Amino acid sequence: MNRTCIILNPAARSERAKRLKSQIEALAEGVTIKYTEGPGDAEAKAERAVEQGYTTIVAAGGDGTINEVVNGLTGFAENEGKGKPADVTLGILPIGTVNVFSMELGIPSQLEKAWEVITNGKTRLIDLARANDHRFVQLAGVGFDAQIVARTEWKSKKRLGPLSYVLTGAQIVTEKPPKIVVRTEEGKTYKGSFVLIGNGRFYGGPFSIFKEAKLDDGLLDICIFEQMNPLALVWYLQGILTGKHTTFRDVRYFKSRSIRVESEERVPVEVDGELLGFLPCEFTVSPRALRVLAP
Repeated sequence: MNRTCIILNPAARSERAKRLKSQIEALAEGVTIKYTEGPGDAEAKAERAVEQGYTTIVAAGGDGTINEVVNGLTGFAENEGKGKPADVTLGILPIGTVNVFSMELGIPSQLEKAWEVITNGKTRLIDLARANDHRFVQLAGVGFDAQIVARTEWKSKKRLGPLSYVLTGAQIVTEKPPKIVVRTEEGKTYKGSFVLIGNGRFYGGPFSIFKEAKLDDGLLDICIFEQMNPLALVWYLQGILTGKHTTFRDVRYFKSRSIRVESEERVPVEVDGELLGFLPCEFTVSPRALRVLAP
């Protein structure tokens, strides 16, 4: 384990964080741990760790931390699109508020068992998705959910937790939705109000939005919702919970290696739960470009 580096978020600023920090330090005795200090720091520390010769980089945090670490791993630029995995391996200790990607991989939520996955050393190669030049591992959203991410204030998230997103969403869903255009590499064009792009099956927890998605099929799964208003949202949520949303007339579900999403309006984009920017955006995938430790 001497060539393993853990990038830990959050730093010890709360009792829960201090407890997790102590647990990880005890489990990973002798392993280098780097503590993040703010947004973007996990990416910088991952890049530095690779430069220092670490071959396994463990992201200890939620989906946002994993996204930063993946974007900090060097070697992708040379290998992506050439059928070669990165020269480093990604490990995961799921300690964040949201851990969808670890759920997708089947990594246990208990720290001790998640650490066993890392020490066992079993790896798999998975696809690596991109939104323009930014990599993501699980999902991206254009429109409604990205608007929620963009408009939910940090103070509200700290005070209310996940409820803060619900309250923001309740306000946004009453507003006029944007007009979004999706163009596929096959030459097809779709229109909608809200678009989700998946590398894996799950979104926001154990909700299988992308029912046919596989992490290693070399394809993105795209789900386009044509409407977005309070009644439509209830309809879509009911469909998602019952697994029938992809059969709805106003939902388009398909696979593609790349799509371009655009709008004449200022529409935000999120990747792995973090705000990336605004349209237009090109979504692509590099097959089996990321090596991860998994059960």
